[in-house]
Amino acid sequence: MIVAICSGGPVHEVAFSLTPDVWIGVDRGALYLVDKGIQPHSIVGDFDSITAEEFARISEAVDHVEQFQAEKDETDTDLALQKALTYEPQEVFLTGVTGGRLDHYEATLRSVFLMQQQHPHITFKIINSHNIIQFLLPGTHILTEDYYSYVSFFAYGKTLRNVTLRCVKYETTDEVIEQGTTRFTSNEIIGTGSISFREGICLMIKSKD
Repeated sequence: MIVAICSGGPVHEVAFSLTPDVWIGVDRGALYLVDKGIQPHSIVGDFDSITAEEFARISEAVDHVEQFQAEKDETDTDLALQKALTYEPQEVFLTGVTGGRLDHYEATLRSVFLMQQQHPHITFKIINSHNIIQFLLPGTHILTEDYYSYVSFFAYGKTLRNVTLRCVKYETTDEVIEQGTTRFTSNEIIGTGSISFREGICLMIKSKD
């Protein structure tokens, strides 16, 4: 089961090419999906970024509408992540969350960081037209090119230890990635590679030009 969440960031950042089992539209992101002829399974949010007429139009197109007050502790994307969990997914993709307001992007990044720790059996990815962003927990992770030939690694929250990279342009063995370093930016995947580490949480960004 793959669930994709479409939020209301700049429309050119939305990966409409995704083919999940379930689409969840978030606020203006629900309108993006309907306008593209994509049928969301459910829509959530306070819908303060669309007009009453637009809300009526998407409400007619979707069976499950969950509308919340604008004054709330959770962001609309947080609510969509909670909704995604009800489908018991193996993967959750988020798109339409990059670009635009940086505070919204940072909030999403922190929410995904927390979700990945709380649900290690689920893979969470932020996807736009040029990047895939995800958090890696300790262990070994396979790196495939998948049209995203560049890969960068950053320590998120605490230092990464015993970092080993294989089948990439710049390989390492038992390295350390410290907070604040940019030394592991823009490596290149060669075929099928891997990263393994024993401690910390890794923010991995795969990119294409």
